[in-house]
Amino acid sequence: MSDQHPAAGLDETVHQRHRLGILTIAAEAGQVDFGYLRRTLDMTAGNLSRHVTILDEAGLIDVEKGYEGKRPRTWISISPAGRKALAAELAALRALVAAVEGAVPAIRPRTT
Repeated sequence: MSDQHPAAGLDETVHQRHRLGILTIAAEAGQVDFGYLRRTLDMTAGNLSRHVTILDEAGLIDVEKGYEGKRPRTWISISPAGRKALAAELAALRALVAAVEGAVPAIRPRTT
């Protein structure tokens, strides 16, 4: 049995909340439009673009640019490595929750 705490299994690239959101939405949808991600995650285009770049450089997503009619579009899909990283992150989160639930007594509000 490992002596590492379950939190040690969290991946900094994946765990950041916006990047985790991008990966989970892409995993659910298969392929998702940049604008949909921006609206759904309530992000600015610049902020989303930076997180997409980080995930793309890590090989966790695939980015496809093209046109829909005359409008430029960007589509994001999760890569096989991204699916593996997301599964590992979810497993680490489950282990973390299980560890906390097993170790922490019921939390009672403080009375003063």
